[in-house]
Amino acid sequence: MPHFVVDCSQGILQIHDEESIIARLHRVASSSGLFEEADIKVRVRPFGIHAVGGGREDFIHTFAWIMQGRSVEQRAALSKAIVSELAEMFPQLPRIATNIAEFEQATYFNRAMM
Repeated sequence: MPHFVVDCSQGILQIHDEESIIARLHRVASSSGLFEEADIKVRVRPFGIHAVGGGREDFIHTFAWIMQGRSVEQRAALSKAIVSELAEMFPQLPRIATNIAEFEQATYFNRAMM
């Protein structure tokens, strides 16, 4: 944890591939100071078939899930940093967004906790 899942149109991968998107978002998350670098997970899920506003426009939306405990200001700064990095990578792409959701620590469980 944390998890950053990038949903995007297949077309944007002609500009930057998955590896470069993953590397840049990993760096943004790490430089935020909110996470241990080894815990950061980034995945890219491209869609060949999609609709945006009833049409076929390219898009990027990053869904972030982090453990609860960060302030609203920290989460907002992270969202802005992610969108800023992606806007730098894709300057012609108008549809770039992110949202951050929190895991509830009381109900989170993984294999290492067994």
